[in-house]
Amino acid sequence: MRTENLMIVQRELDLLKKHLNDSVLSDYNKKKLLEELKSAVVIKPDDLPSDVVCIDSKVEIEEIHSGQKFTFQIVLPAEANMKLGKVSVFAPIGIALLGYRTGSEVQWEMPNGLKTFKILQVTQLKDEFKMALD
Repeated sequence: MRTENLMIVQRELDLLKKHLNDSVLSDYNKKKLLEELKSAVVIKPDDLPSDVVCIDSKVEIEEIHSGQKFTFQIVLPAEANMKLGKVSVFAPIGIALLGYRTGSEVQWEMPNGLKTFKILQVTQLKDEFKMALD
């Protein structure tokens, strides 16, 4: 599993901290997210590597057990639309992937049980989002 720290911009770190306090995450996910946020490396938007999952990233993942692949964009809740492949940053998979890099394996408790995902590819779709966070 993950050995390096999360890389995240301050705005996304703040969103996750607020969500941690306001949400009904499982005990497993709360503990895991709290540990990750404590050790997160806060990066300036311009310094965030292009293969790190952040808001507006297009992500391709593979569920390790089944081999099933998924591609979607991580977005703010107001923009979420499953038909368009846009998943809220607060959806279980959005929270799980934020701050991870291509090649990372992420274990997270999903509604249908504990799953392990490998990040196959990350594409940044909105460079202006990063600039707006600065």
